[in-house]
Amino acid sequence: MGARCSRFSFCWFHSHLKPSDLESSELDNGSKSDKSIWPTFTEYSLDQMKAATSGFASDNIVSEHGEKAPNVVYKGKLDNGLLIAVKRFNKLAWPDNRQFLEEARSVGSLRSERLANLIGCCCEGEERLLVAEFMAHETLAKHLFHWESQPMRWAMRLRVALYLAQALDYCSGKGRALYHDLNAYRVLFDQDGNPRLSCFGLMKNSRDGKSYSTNLAFTPPEYLRTGRVTQESVIYSFGTLLLDLLSGKHIPPSHALDLIRGRNFLMLMDSALEGNFSNDDGTELVRLASRCLQYEARERPNAKSLVTALMSLQKETEVASHVLMGIAHESASSTQPLALTPFGEACLRKDLTAIHEILEKNGYKDDVGIANEETLNSKKSGDSAFRAKDFTTAIDSYTQFIDGGTMVSPTVYARRCLSYLISEMAQEALGDAMQAQVVSPEWPTALYLQAACLFILGMDNDAQETLKDGTNLEAKKNKT
Repeated sequence: MGARCSRFSFCWFHSHLKPSDLESSELDNGSKSDKSIWPTFTEYSLDQMKAATSGFASDNIVSEHGEKAPNVVYKGKLDNGLLIAVKRFNKLAWPDNRQFLEEARSVGSLRSERLANLIGCCCEGEERLLVAEFMAHETLAKHLFHWESQPMRWAMRLRVALYLAQALDYCSGKGRALYHDLNAYRVLFDQDGNPRLSCFGLMKNSRDGKSYSTNLAFTPPEYLRTGRVTQESVIYSFGTLLLDLLSGKHIPPSHALDLIRGRNFLMLMDSALEGNFSNDDGTELVRLASRCLQYEARERPNAKSLVTALMSLQKETEVASHVLMGIAHESASSTQPLALTPFGEACLRKDLTAIHEILEKNGYKDDVGIANEETLNSKKSGDSAFRAKDFTTAIDSYTQFIDGGTMVSPTVYARRCLSYLISEMAQEALGDAMQAQVVSPEWPTALYLQAACLFILGMDNDAQETLKDGTNLEAKKNKT
């Protein structure tokens, strides 16, 4: 980490703590970015899954059709606070537990920002459970067919199409090109409003189960003939999704193709868009859909060519997905559980009493320089006042020590930081926490204190990022 002050700099601090208004574009190439940290694939016990879902309570069901569905999906929460989606197969599915585990582990090895990733499974007794990242903002079907406050904007529809094509292209490149029953209920929106493809469709509903549960009118023609899913079948289903995005309705492909052949494509377009789209873009999306829906499988495009075609159609790429979707935004970092130390926990809770106890107990670290008697007396006076919780005197004494200039102590900065916090001087406290990190770059305490200051200043997103930096630094130190 060097002497990097978390995500901050002293010029930022001296500009009165104004957070940057800049947002990086939500649009990238679909590959994993450095900021993405996913849990490793885990085989959970049935007890853990029962605890996470409150005993598979009906109140936690999030899948369509509720308990009547053959395979039910529950919302759950792990002990570490991570929200999960748990798919529970029916009793007859996957009788061979070894085959189930092999499939789950294979799908669980995939990691992409375009997927709702599979992070675990449970195979115990007759139970077969898949555990995925929980997506906070429901399905494409909900936002497209059953919207309440606003229809999905054209730019967002184009983004959904691209992100899904990128998801399919990623899976294909990892040897998992087959996707079962691709439809608008398989597309989910995360806390940032970005669309993700559910990992559940990468596994069949059972070892020998059907791959399509939708109306036969939407099923790839070759599947009706052979009963087998191919890469080309997935592209056909992607074409039906393009029709959904164009029309805002679930139109049978045969009817849509009749309109397209009759050059009546404007009849396909969602009236809720009220003309807020480019005819050229609409024409191109219709052309792509018709290519995906070709009767002959070999005449359909592959996922990579779809990505290329859809990339050139993107609009408003500088606007975040949650803004386009009109949904309240919750930082991803605020939903990720962190393995915090007691000190980190105290800073997260803004528990100044606990922070004081831990700083007092931990003593001094990494003092540099030679102190004369006067500066040493100032430090001792500050320590006595700090111990006695006389924080006004502690600030004065530590300031004399720091101004003496013959010795640099990150611990003094940390203690004066807390004294400032307790005295309701959060900006001054943040300056000391940052200075402590400059003096001792590998000291997680400095980052944790910065996080506490930022929480108190109401800058929760920045605080969460800094807390994560402190946790990562602590983990790195513990490994060495």
